[in-house]
Amino acid sequence: MKFTQKITPFLSFRDQAEEAAKHYVSILPDSELGPIAKDPRTGKVLTVEFTLAGTNFVALNVGEDWPFTDAISFSIGCDTQEEIDTYWEKLTEGGKEVQCGWLKDKFGVSWQVVPNMMAKILATADADTVGRVMGVMMTMVKLEIEPLQRAYENA
Repeated sequence: MKFTQKITPFLSFRDQAEEAAKHYVSILPDSELGPIAKDPRTGKVLTVEFTLAGTNFVALNVGEDWPFTDAISFSIGCDTQEEIDTYWEKLTEGGKEVQCGWLKDKFGVSWQVVPNMMAKILATADADTVGRVMGVMMTMVKLEIEPLQRAYENA
């Protein structure tokens, strides 16, 4: 295992490391499956290295159910509603929608699918604008760019 970035997230699964890595790689661009390490005695997968949108990850089979919690999530920044819709559809398949752009995938991992415009909105010094946008966002499950933009523009 070669670490090429300062911090590498490890995701622990009972026995679904390879399935999860392949699933995630199939969804995000600039992603690829890396080396798969197997136990030489049993042939079972131990670790799977993979890259998602240029970030390296390792999926690890631990043989136990260590549940994922909402305390850790991965955020996908999107420029268009089409991007949001695509990631949302693929990541909620077998998982569940939560609220405000959050979801849990079929492995229990939490994701946020968020329009990139939210960074600009949340950085504004105008508390009324931020409050208006946050108020609209709180009514959503999957985020929709147009209503958020209208709230930002006070239209």
